[in-house]
Amino acid sequence: MSNTPDGRRVVITGLGVVTPIGCRVDTFWQNLLDGKCGVDRITAFDPTPFDAQIAAEVKEFDPTPAFPSPKEARRTDRYSQFGILAAWQALRDSGLDLNKTNPEEVGAFIGSGIGGLQTTSEQLKVLLERGPGRLSPFMIPMLISNMASGLVSMYYNLRGPNFATCSACATASHALGEAWRTIKMGDAVAMLAGGAEATIVPIGIGGFCAMKALSTRNDDPKKASRPFDRERDGFVMGEGAGVLLLEELEHAKKRGAKIYAEFAGYGNTADAHHLTAPSPGGEGAARCMRMALRNARLNTTDISYINAHGTSTPQGDVAETQAIKAVFGEHARKLAVSSTKGATGHMLGAAGSVEMVACIKAIETQTVPPTINYEFPDPECDLDYVPNTARQMPVNAIVNNSFGFGGHNASLVATRFKG
Repeated sequence: MSNTPDGRRVVITGLGVVTPIGCRVDTFWQNLLDGKCGVDRITAFDPTPFDAQIAAEVKEFDPTPAFPSPKEARRTDRYSQFGILAAWQALRDSGLDLNKTNPEEVGAFIGSGIGGLQTTSEQLKVLLERGPGRLSPFMIPMLISNMASGLVSMYYNLRGPNFATCSACATASHALGEAWRTIKMGDAVAMLAGGAEATIVPIGIGGFCAMKALSTRNDDPKKASRPFDRERDGFVMGEGAGVLLLEELEHAKKRGAKIYAEFAGYGNTADAHHLTAPSPGGEGAARCMRMALRNARLNTTDISYINAHGTSTPQGDVAETQAIKAVFGEHARKLAVSSTKGATGHMLGAAGSVEMVACIKAIETQTVPPTINYEFPDPECDLDYVPNTARQMPVNAIVNNSFGFGGHNASLVATRFKG
């Protein structure tokens, strides 16, 4: 391959996660395969007044290893803490020595769908109860949604491309896709990319309750998030972060990096339809998957596994199923299609990157994670959703889907690395 933009190949050499089922990649992956569920009654505040009283919270979380000091960590919103810890993990996992790499050729795209909602909520209370003179001078830097990306660049002296995507539930996948494009274009040799979210606060839960978007299965939290199941009644809020290190192939080979997989393609489309509902028949999602496959130069029959957006909402799961059938035709019946949101809840702007880590581990281990809580088939959702039990099978190429409010669609394609 030439080193022209069209010839540059992008590989994945580092993984990092912070999730409700584990704050390390190995723990997260094992719990995912074992069908563990991170959903429970909310402990961050008293959820009694809310219609939805359950969420997938990150617990036993210590951000300090990723920060210069505990004081720096305290001056950072929870969503940024998640993102910075996941980036720290991905960098360590990759073995990339930044002292031997031109800092102008390494960057970070770490997005957030909502940003520092915890800081916003706490500081609004200060304003109303104690007046503007008592607001924190760190309030704005803490709440803005680009700060995880900014702080990662500062902590590691990354002087290459840096910004934060913000496209609701497609945020992290767009960050990964734009990082792929950046390396392909020759503007960087390595990029930390992904998303982070922390919205399990009263105003976050209350706002989504007002939309009637959340599951109210409060008496049975572990069964509340049930993608593609006939009894699904809305998504369950999750939180956390996922960050991957993407690297130009020749750069990775030269330093002897472990290569998990090749990042082969990216699709990015708009529904141009509705604030929150998907376009009829999943038309926008279908165009997105076709674009990703075209950019990857793969046929539909090359794909063996789809990590579905699969949020456990009545409309969304049907639309995605329709989109998959529209794109893959008869091959759709041969695909393994699973949603890991039964285990993690919906991590909003972090979902796509955490799910990309799951996809990369599926390629590495030739094992597909299950869709847990799948009990009652829905006639409108009639694909193979890998119900309840992980499956060993050949996984040579995957599609990872993320679709966000506002009609934002992102699809990613990765393949086994073949040299």
